[in-house]
Amino acid sequence: MIDFLWLALIAGTGVALVAAPLGSFVVWQRLAYFGDTLAHASLLGIAFSLLLTINIQLAIIASCLCVALLLVLLQTQRQLPSDTLLGIISHSSLALGLILVSVFDTGRLDLTLYLIGDILSTSQHDVIMILIVLVIVSSLTWRFWKHLLAITVNEELAQVEGVPVKKVRFLLLFMLALVIAVAIKVVGVLLITALLIIPAAGARYLSKSPIQMVFISGLLGCLSVYAGLASSFYWDTPAGPSIVAGTSALFILSLLIKRYST
Repeated sequence: MIDFLWLALIAGTGVALVAAPLGSFVVWQRLAYFGDTLAHASLLGIAFSLLLTINIQLAIIASCLCVALLLVLLQTQRQLPSDTLLGIISHSSLALGLILVSVFDTGRLDLTLYLIGDILSTSQHDVIMILIVLVIVSSLTWRFWKHLLAITVNEELAQVEGVPVKKVRFLLLFMLALVIAVAIKVVGVLLITALLIIPAAGARYLSKSPIQMVFISGLLGCLSVYAGLASSFYWDTPAGPSIVAGTSALFILSLLIKRYST
């Protein structure tokens, strides 16, 4: 019992920490729908992993990266608004993924595991993958922090100053794809975006600088993971939804702190 709980704690903490900087950029750049689209595209990865008998996480990363590249390319067209394109890609990939999974699954896959997550079944391999992604995303975020902030503040000005806007935007979506691939086991496809957005949104009310917001977002995410696991352990609630419920409770608390401290 202690072993699987420790693995769940390490995995949840890793996902919360890696989601903190990306969640902050998602909130700043209003990219919540991008996160949803990539999360839904992950079901296509699951389907292709069944079809090609390859590692599920690698297939999820590949499918999310393909969709991320498609999103970056489609942003250059002016015929349809971005939210319309995102809606089309998001729901189409979700529907196609569910269809393919139902066709190619031979009964060995529990789809609920990937829809709402099951952090309590985390393995050592999952933890290693999460820690690797944590190192990769943290290193890339640190290396390109100024560029990411520049396109967040003013994309046109950043381009004038020589920032490769398209490449930096794709880098951000690439990192989101990595996080989504490893976070599926924790909170599932349907709740990944909430884990990215809600802690960052709560941290926005408690911080005075971008760096501070990232650290507070990570703290809120970790606290949510611990609260969700405690709820699951003591009251047998589903772990993934319990973690997201914890983020919502902390978000409300941050609103109250902001309101009564001013």
